[in-house]
Amino acid sequence: MIEVDAAGVVEFTQALVRIPSTNDPARGRNEQPAADLVLEKMRSWGWEPQVYEAAPGRPNVVAVVEGGLPGPTLMFEGHTDVVTEGDLSEWTVDPFGGEISDGKLWGRGSADMKSGLAATLYATRALQLAGPFPGRIKVCALADEEGLMIGAHHFVDSGLAADVDGAIVAEPEAGEICAVAKGALRLRVDFTGKMAHGAMPQHGRNPIQAVGSLLVALRSYQDELQKRFPAHEHLGEVYVTPTVARAGTEEQVNVIPAVASVFIDVRTIPGVSHDEVAARVLDLAGYDGISAEVSVLVDRPPVDVPVSDPLIVALAGAHEAVTGSPAVYGGVPGSTDGTVLTHWGGIPSVVYGPGGKWIAHQADEFVEVDEIVRCTRVFAEAALRFLTRSA
Repeated sequence: MIEVDAAGVVEFTQALVRIPSTNDPARGRNEQPAADLVLEKMRSWGWEPQVYEAAPGRPNVVAVVEGGLPGPTLMFEGHTDVVTEGDLSEWTVDPFGGEISDGKLWGRGSADMKSGLAATLYATRALQLAGPFPGRIKVCALADEEGLMIGAHHFVDSGLAADVDGAIVAEPEAGEICAVAKGALRLRVDFTGKMAHGAMPQHGRNPIQAVGSLLVALRSYQDELQKRFPAHEHLGEVYVTPTVARAGTEEQVNVIPAVASVFIDVRTIPGVSHDEVAARVLDLAGYDGISAEVSVLVDRPPVDVPVSDPLIVALAGAHEAVTGSPAVYGGVPGSTDGTVLTHWGGIPSVVYGPGGKWIAHQADEFVEVDEIVRCTRVFAEAALRFLTRSA
C-alpha cells in the first residue's frame, strides 16, 4: 500500500470544517476562505494551483500533479461549499468546531464533503511522494455544488474537462461505489387566469382550479412512469413530487387571483426522457381556458457509467485491496458535480467517499476518523491502478 499521512488528512479536515463556507452573502459567507486554505496546502507541497472564479468570492481551485511518465489524466473532485447549519438548538456540538470524540469528527461538512476533499489532496500527495507514476492527477476543489453547481459548469465551460479521462467525486457514500446517480428535473408551471370578485366567479377564470387538477394528475403520471420504468437496482423509483403551490401575489379571501404556480421536483432513473416529462407536464396542465407555461429550472440527467469502465474497475480493486472486503455497488439518490462532469464534460465519473450516505445536511453531522484515512488510502491506490492500467 502507498503510505499516506493519516494524521495530516484528519487535521486538514478539521481545519476545513472550522470554516463556515456556506453560500450566505447576508452573513458574509462564501467558499473563498475554504478555497484559500486548499490553495495554501497545495502550495506548501510545491504544487502550482490555478484559481478560476465561477462567481465573485466563489472560486474553483485546480492543481495538476504530473506523474513524470506518459499517461492519462485522472480527476479528483470535491466541493468547498456546505449547506447551512440550520437551527443551532438541534446540534449537540459546535457545527463549525471540527471536534473529535468517540472516533468521529463532528461538524457541518465533515461528511459532505470536506473529509472527501481532504482525502483527495492527501491521496494525490502520497502518490506523488511514492512516484513516479504514469499520467497526471487533476485535483479540483469546486464551488457551489450545493446550489446550481456553477463551479462544475464553469470548469466544463472553461475547457478544463477536455483532457480528463475519468473523475472520482469524493461525496459521502459509506463505502459504496456509485457509478449511477438519479437525474433531477425541476419544473415551474405558471397558470394565468383572470382576476374576479369572489362573489362573482363567473366573471373570472380561477387558476387555482388548474393547480388542483394538475396536482391530481401528477400522482397518476408518477404511477404511470413507475410502471413503464421499473425500480432501478440502486436508484429505486421515479418520483414526480410537487413541492410548492401558490396563487396570486397576496392572499385575499374574497378575490380570485389572476395567476398561480406549481413547482415540481422530478427524480429520474436511466431511460426516462426529461424532454418527454416536461412536455407531458405541460399537457397535464391544460385546464378550461387557463393558460399554462412550463419552465425548466434544473435539468440534470441520470448518470449511468458501466461497472466495466476502467475507472470503476480501478476503484473497486483499490477498495478490495485496502479494506479486504469485496466492492459494494450503490447509487446516488440525488445529483452531484459528477452529473455535470459526465453529461456536459463527457467524463466517466464515479462517486465514492468517506461519511455516511444519509448523514449529509443533518444536525450533528459527522464522519468516522478511520474512514477518512481508509478512503485516502483507497484514493491513492485507485489513482495508481487507473493511471497504470490506462497507460
